[in-house]
Amino acid sequence: MTRRLFLTAVAATGYGADLSPVYPSEWRRYADPATEFEVLRLTDPSRESYLSRPYNRTISRRGGFLLYTTDRGNGLALLRMDLKSGQSHEIARDEAIVPGSPALSQDEKSCFYVAKGGVFSANLNNGKSRRAYSIPEGFVAGDGFSVSEDALNAFLIERSPAGRHRLMVISLRGGPAVAAAESQEPISDPAPRPHRTGVLYRRGQEIWLVNYDGTQNRRLRVASGGTGPALWSPDARQVVYLNYPEDRTQLNSVREMTPDTNEDRMVAATTQFVGFGLNGDGSVIAGASGSKASPYVLLLLRSVRRELTLCEHHSSDATRVCPVFAPDSRRLYFQSDRHGKLAIYSINVEKLVAATEVE
Repeated sequence: MTRRLFLTAVAATGYGADLSPVYPSEWRRYADPATEFEVLRLTDPSRESYLSRPYNRTISRRGGFLLYTTDRGNGLALLRMDLKSGQSHEIARDEAIVPGSPALSQDEKSCFYVAKGGVFSANLNNGKSRRAYSIPEGFVAGDGFSVSEDALNAFLIERSPAGRHRLMVISLRGGPAVAAAESQEPISDPAPRPHRTGVLYRRGQEIWLVNYDGTQNRRLRVASGGTGPALWSPDARQVVYLNYPEDRTQLNSVREMTPDTNEDRMVAATTQFVGFGLNGDGSVIAGASGSKASPYVLLLLRSVRRELTLCEHHSSDATRVCPVFAPDSRRLYFQSDRHGKLAIYSINVEKLVAATEVE
C-alpha cells in the first residue's frame, strides 16, 4: 500500500495515526438570552461530558487543547479536544474512569487520571497508558485527585468500607506512597500548593493544610459560617474561598486566608456564588450563582468589587458549573445541563479581562 493510500484509509476510518478514535467537532454557537454575548457549546448535550476539578489544569498553556471526559455509550472516554478545529482525540476509555480526575503533566505531553483501582499516566500523542499507582486492597478511590505543579507527586483520596478516609501522596517516579492525613470524617479535594510541599484539603466542612510527609497538619482559621470551594491564589500565598454566612439573609462572599500569618479578610460580597475560578493573576474571579432568580455566570473584578454578568448557566445544580479560565485568561469554560445532559461551554472574555502572561 502506498503512503498516500494508507493515509486516506486512516482518515476514512475516523482514527488518528495511532489508531485511536477521532471524533468530529460538536460545536454550536448561540447568543446568550440575557446578555447577547456569544456562547460556544463544545460538546453534545445528548450525552454527559465533564470538566475536571477546578484545581486540576486541563487546558494547555497556549490554549491549543482541552482535556475532558465523556460518556459515549460503552464506557467513559478521556479525550483531548483541539480548540481550533473542535475535533476530539480519544486518549483512554474505561467505565471506571473518574470524570473529575484528569490533570495535565508539566510538559503537556501526558496526563494523569484515576481508573481501575489506581492512578494512570497516558501519553497524549499515542494514547498509551501505564499504571502509576495501585490502590491497596481494602480501599477505593475517594473524592478527589490532583497532581503537583512539577508532576512529581499525585494526591489521591482513598476510603475504606468502614468509613476511614486518607490523603495519599504518591511519588510519580516510583517511590513509596505516604498517607499524609487520615480521618473518620470525609476527606476531599486535595489541592497542592504551587512552589511548596504542602497540600490543601477538605475535612468535613473545614479546610486543612498538610505537608507532603504528613507533618504540620492543621485546620485553617477561616471565617465563621459555612466554607465553600477553596483554591490557591496564583502566587500561592493565599487560600481563596467562598464563605456562606450563618445568617442566610446575607450574601455569600469571597474571602482569602494567608496560612503563613493566619490572617483572613473579605475580598467581596457576591451574587450568591457557589463555585468560582481565578484568572491568571487573581485579579478577576468567575463565579457561578446559586440564585434561582439569577442563574448566571459572572465576573467579579476585585479592584472595584463589581460584578459583570456573562451569560446564563441554568444548571439544575449550580455547584457543578465549575467556571475555569484558560491559562492566558482570554476564555472561560464551564459546564451545565441546561440543554439536556451535562455539556461543556466556553465564552470569550478578552474584551472584559486583560490577558495574563503564561510561563
